[in-house]
Amino acid sequence: MTLWWLAYPLLGIFGGFVAGLFGVGGGLTLVPFMYMLFVAQNFPPDHVMHLALGTSMATIVFTSISSMRAHHAHGAVRWDIVRRMAPGLVLGTFGGSLVAGQVPTGPMTAIFVVIVYYASLQMMLDFKPHAHRQMPGNLGRFIAGGVIGVISSLVAAGGGFLSVPFMLFCNVAIHNAVGTSSALGFPIAVAGAVGYIVAGWSDSGLPAYSFGYIYLPAFIGIVAMSILMAPVGAKLAHKLPVKQLKRAFGGFLALLATKMLHSLIG
Repeated sequence: MTLWWLAYPLLGIFGGFVAGLFGVGGGLTLVPFMYMLFVAQNFPPDHVMHLALGTSMATIVFTSISSMRAHHAHGAVRWDIVRRMAPGLVLGTFGGSLVAGQVPTGPMTAIFVVIVYYASLQMMLDFKPHAHRQMPGNLGRFIAGGVIGVISSLVAAGGGFLSVPFMLFCNVAIHNAVGTSSALGFPIAVAGAVGYIVAGWSDSGLPAYSFGYIYLPAFIGIVAMSILMAPVGAKLAHKLPVKQLKRAFGGFLALLATKMLHSLIG
């Protein structure tokens, strides 16, 4: 068991570097690897996907704080958008997490794979929608936050692959959209982590060291190293060809999703 625990800091190094380099929460990367690690450790098949999603959500709480502070320091966060979208994000993510906790691992894995394929295609095509309207009013932002929150809860992601295109569509400048998305990731992660804890709280079939659907050895190992590596990735983002790397990473995500799909079918 202890040898398996050594894999989680290594995953944290990779996840933190990717989060810093591309400005993503890391959930789309962490979940497939945790899924494979949990399967290899013979965790109960009914809980493998829920544990991967819940643990990933908990780690994003910390990576989103680091990213949010960095973007705020550069004045890139539109806090007016954050305040009006946060209630919908919290309700959508929390509710989605509770529902996801009741869905069997097979369908949850299939949903995750479909959404990851979409996110990977978005990265490979470097999709940036043109502005067609202004940011909606309070009700529109609440509804948009709810939809983004629900989908984010199903893939344990910070929502950037949805919130950034939404803000660009609503005529928000690209640097503000990215910075604001990093701040929106925090309420998503907190609500999602709490939701997965509540969803798994009364489940007696979980492995040892589980806190609801959060597997603590993976959570601690990943957070400890990702916090150290995220600034390294962020620093290199200004020196490396990020656009080309982002497209390659999108292809890598598609391969991870295909691996999960193959495991599911098998």
